[in-house]
Amino acid sequence: MASVIRVGEKWRAQVRRKGHAAKCKTFRTKAAAEAWAREVETRIDAGEVLAQPGDLRMSRVIEAYREMREASRPIDDHSNEHYVLRRLDNELGDKRAATLKPEDLVAYCTARKEDGAGPYTINMDVSKLGTVMRYAGVYLSVALPDVVGAARPLLHHLRLIGGGGKRERRPGEDELHRVVEHLAKEYGQIYADVVAFGAVTAMRRGEICEIKWGDVDEAKRLVGAWRKHPRKAKVWELVPLLGEAWNIVQRQPKVDDRIFPVHPQTLSKYFRETVVSLGIPDLHFHDLRHEGTSRLFEEGFSIEQVALVTGHKDWRHLRRYTNLRPEDLHKRRREPDPQDA
Repeated sequence: MASVIRVGEKWRAQVRRKGHAAKCKTFRTKAAAEAWAREVETRIDAGEVLAQPGDLRMSRVIEAYREMREASRPIDDHSNEHYVLRRLDNELGDKRAATLKPEDLVAYCTARKEDGAGPYTINMDVSKLGTVMRYAGVYLSVALPDVVGAARPLLHHLRLIGGGGKRERRPGEDELHRVVEHLAKEYGQIYADVVAFGAVTAMRRGEICEIKWGDVDEAKRLVGAWRKHPRKAKVWELVPLLGEAWNIVQRQPKVDDRIFPVHPQTLSKYFRETVVSLGIPDLHFHDLRHEGTSRLFEEGFSIEQVALVTGHKDWRHLRRYTNLRPEDLHKRRREPDPQDA
């Protein structure tokens, strides 16, 4: 409920809504105060101003994330993701979302370590928690704290989270989101777009920084690129720009003959500074090549089709960059049709 009262020679407007922090502002005229109050109430009604979580428990946050996923990508009861969410619920479900602290995550990760989980596995749990809180907060229209972002440097310092042994690192969904968001904020949108582009195309850093507008085939959605070859210095290949890759290219301003006019070394420097700043362990720009390759297989493309995108000439080499998630096999399983019997 909004109230407008006179205070001396000015007018003070105050908006109070259950679940929201009170908002107050002073104006020279009553009309201006009333207009401001109406605007604030309209934004609250439209969901543009997030409510405070109050006594909201983490169990409800995790439940809301599952509900949100039902509409597009239901979480299979036998998937690894299901068990990660259940574990997070068991250990953190009774905590208030508004007051969840880095110490709570340290306790969770320490318990996981004592149970035998390694730094890489624990890091995936933490990444999933960050994804849950980000999306469930929007789904519930509440402002949840970025406790994962605050806890990551400490968890990394304590060696509770880290990378795997063999080089099969893929960024978690939450990790990639944070990297892209941080790059856009600190270094410019173009660096964020290059990372997002690398994660969907599996192209190398140097290849991305070299592609030109003149090499884009608008009709076929292809781009020409000089790529590494096992027996030659480089070969000229046409690379299909699928889905989001094409969208990223289309939104780039044409300020240079190159689509992404950045220096590869600068890109690596900013990427490295970003992952260190965010406390994301053992993540390199080249790991995006693993991510892009694995995504293509998860989307159902064949070896030959994936190779057209990645440029691999041998399945043995392509396999090195393929790190599929076991839970995604459930999505590929075709249930028997009673009519086929």
